[in-house]
Amino acid sequence: MSVHKALILHAKKQNELFNEFSLLDQQREDYIQEAIELCKSGKDFTTDQINQITMQINVLANQRFIPTRKLVTPEMVRSYVESLK
Repeated sequence: MSVHKALILHAKKQNELFNEFSLLDQQREDYIQEAIELCKSGKDFTTDQINQITMQINVLANQRFIPTRKLVTPEMVRSYVESLK
């Protein structure tokens, strides 16, 4: 395989990983926003979906130079909502 083809293949793989990360990161942000809105209105919420996505992101991060994300606790959401008041 020529160096040129190897570089193209590598760039394609990097781009696919980054796109996957971007989609997961947006899903994570959407779930965080949903938890915040539920917390603001005094409704029950969980961080399960947030953390499932977070773990998927962190698996990707172990493969390449993608930033990891912290798991989110309900206390973190409540604290954030309290700081908005």
